[in-house]
Amino acid sequence: MKKKRNRSRPPLPLQERLRQIAGHAREKAACLPPGSERERLLEVAVANEAAAVIDRWLSSPGLRTPK
Repeated sequence: MKKKRNRSRPPLPLQERLRQIAGHAREKAACLPPGSERERLLEVAVANEAAAVIDRWLSSPGLRTPK
C-alpha cells in the first residue's frame, strides 16, 4: 500500500521565507566581528535574496507561454 504524501502548504510563500532567512542571516552577521563566519552569513543572505528575485521573475506573468 502506498503511503500518502503530505500535501499541506507552507504557511508563507517561498519569496517571503527566503526574505526572512536573508534577514535573519544579516541580523546575525551584524552582531559578529569581521571574520569568516560573518562573511558566510552575508553570503547566505545575498544568495537567499537572489533566489527570491529569481523566483519572483520566474513566476511573473511576462514569462507565460503563448496560447
